Amino acid sequence: MLSRPQNNKNKAQPDSDVCEKCPARSSRLQRLGVHMEDCDYIIALAGNPNTGKSTVFNRLTGLRQHTGNWPGKTITRAEGAFAYKDHRYKMIDLPGTYSLLSVSPDEDVARDFLLFGKPDVTVVVVDATSLERNLNLVLQILQITTAVVVCLNLMDEAEAHGIQIDTRQLARELGVPVVPCVAREGKGIPELLKEIEFVAKNRTREKTYTLKLKIPGLNEALETVSKNLFHYYPDLPHIEWIALRLLEGDRQMADSILTGRIGLIYDESESNKDENNASTKPAKMSEEEVKKFLALVESLRWRLPYNFNDQLTEAIYSESEKICSKCLVREGESQRLVWQQRMDRLLTSPYTAFPLMALLFCLVLWITVVGANYPSELLSKLLVDWGYNELKNLFVSAGLPAVITGIFVDGAYLATAWVTSVMLPPMAIFFPIFTILEDFGYLPRVAFNLDKLFQKVGAHGKQALTMTMGLGCNAAGVIATRIIDSPRERLIAIITNNFSLCNGRWPTQILISTVFIGSLFPAPLSGLVSALSVMCVALLGFAFAFLVSLALSKTILKGETSSFSLELPPYRPPNILRTLYTSLVDRTIFVLWRAVVFAFPAGIFIWLICNLSISGHPIAFWAVKFLDPLAWVMGLTGAVLLAYIVAIPANEIVIPATLMLTTLVANFSINGAQAGVLMEANESAIRTILIGNGWTPLTAICLLLFSLCHNPCSTTLYTIYKETGKWRWVVISTVIPLVIGFILCSLVSTIWRLF
Repeated sequence: MLSRPQNNKNKAQPDSDVCEKCPARSSRLQRLGVHMEDCDYIIALAGNPNTGKSTVFNRLTGLRQHTGNWPGKTITRAEGAFAYKDHRYKMIDLPGTYSLLSVSPDEDVARDFLLFGKPDVTVVVVDATSLERNLNLVLQILQITTAVVVCLNLMDEAEAHGIQIDTRQLARELGVPVVPCVAREGKGIPELLKEIEFVAKNRTREKTYTLKLKIPGLNEALETVSKNLFHYYPDLPHIEWIALRLLEGDRQMADSILTGRIGLIYDESESNKDENNASTKPAKMSEEEVKKFLALVESLRWRLPYNFNDQLTEAIYSESEKICSKCLVREGESQRLVWQQRMDRLLTSPYTAFPLMALLFCLVLWITVVGANYPSELLSKLLVDWGYNELKNLFVSAGLPAVITGIFVDGAYLATAWVTSVMLPPMAIFFPIFTILEDFGYLPRVAFNLDKLFQKVGAHGKQALTMTMGLGCNAAGVIATRIIDSPRERLIAIITNNFSLCNGRWPTQILISTVFIGSLFPAPLSGLVSALSVMCVALLGFAFAFLVSLALSKTILKGETSSFSLELPPYRPPNILRTLYTSLVDRTIFVLWRAVVFAFPAGIFIWLICNLSISGHPIAFWAVKFLDPLAWVMGLTGAVLLAYIVAIPANEIVIPATLMLTTLVANFSINGAQAGVLMEANESAIRTILIGNGWTPLTAICLLLFSLCHNPCSTTLYTIYKETGKWRWVVISTVIPLVIGFILCSLVSTIWRLF
């Protein structure tokens, strides 16, 4: 049921066409990083975290979206576009925030855009199962703008919990439209679009909710500050709210007074009505007047109660509670809530959480290892056995020179074919499972469980989330550290993210564990043992992340550990079709394409160093021989170290590079194939190649360890530079894992040889 408060239809409304085409408004939005080209209205999307805001955003914008950063910030901004009837809309997804009263970067971005950007409509996504808490943000936004639509999401969850909400009464209380939705299923989205259009065309509301703050001395202080603001900015909207923020000590708001940025809030549509009317133009405050004004605000602050901020927060929550008492009814005890509480006791208990995490992690890896074997073999036969021969016959029949055939067929094609056959099957299994766990609500529980451990080593609890993101891609994990406010703790998270096994290293881990470790056991146990091996390496990576975080927090990155709030979302059944699309298209294909792009030139480079000779031997031969002494100390081979140097652009090509270099140096081939050219990619062929060239279980174990502890790929290194702005942190992020990898592998090989 759609709920819209009654408005005075005879009230004059602003000319929306004039407003949208106003050059001053367009310039103001550009300063905030938003461009109005090809759109008629700007829509802001706000809400608490875990309210389904991203789902609403995706439902409305579909694939017409892109991401970037807010100007001068490291906070990600998502933009999308959609059309409804005869108008085009641009939607800005603001950072999820619980309040506009705090001073975190996320809250600053959300508040500044609502205040200075003045969107045509602000859609506030509200969790229907936690209405009272979510109304806290709604009431604050209503003090900034009246062009608001409340999207009451997760109505199915509310009904399952026995919660009944009178949306008509809620709309009357707030004075803005309220649209009940189930965004995951698309329910309520057509009604939401209708309300967005209505509010965009009728931006002036007759009456919206005004906070009633009964705090001693506040009304007098507000009146004094408001009068002074009105003197310089007579048409400044929401003067009382701005005065309230100044009295609360909002540093950003005070800076906007100092810099004159506060004038951007001024309504051009009003100020341009009469250019000769001085009363409608903002006066410019002199430097002396600014100092006097801010000194007045500071003196008034001292007259307010010492716990003014606490009283203000309590007053807003009290208002939310009053509204909820009129609109919300709970019917008996929620069985789903009881079930969720039981699940949380099991999944977050200090006694059961970590064993279950390890068991689930092992299960995911086992499914990935076992499930990837057969499709990987099929792809190998298709791309390597059949595809290679067909492509080479095509080049030969075309009469192309042998060097061209070698570069593009033996080098580039075989490298990309091998990467595809090895990477695609495990990623197509791992990423969907990972996404299902994410949608189900389990991954936030993992972060909750690891929070105390990260706090003990001087890192931020949110580092657990960035490490989890690193399991997919380290570059993405580095970008994800933006959710950490503390610069010190963010640097710790960036430097240690490489200890989280990324997708490019999973194929190496899975393949080597299967070929060398799993093969030592009977067939029924082979897959399980391989999965346990990979899990041990991954857990070792988390252990190194803890140790390095502790070392950094005690040395070059000393400081206090900050706290954070993590809301555990409700358990929800995953949307299987959306999960498959997101994981296969957005993640698997994207990562595979990146690997292929890097593998293609790397294959050419490998072929060249394998076929260009110096003193009768290929360049690669001399390079491997040069690295052999160091590699022997580490329990590896020179071919492995050279492969890691060649594979700096992408970890995905480590194995094909290792095999090509191994066959070249040993003058070893299969089925009469040219040395240095990989002809087959199945496990038996790989085992034959490596064991035939002197590989032992020690070599395999040291490779698994070095795969965990080595330099990040070039994409991650560049991302670290872009996020930190200093090459110093890039060097540190490279050197630390390399040093640990050298010491660890050398220690293991020494002990192995002694016993």
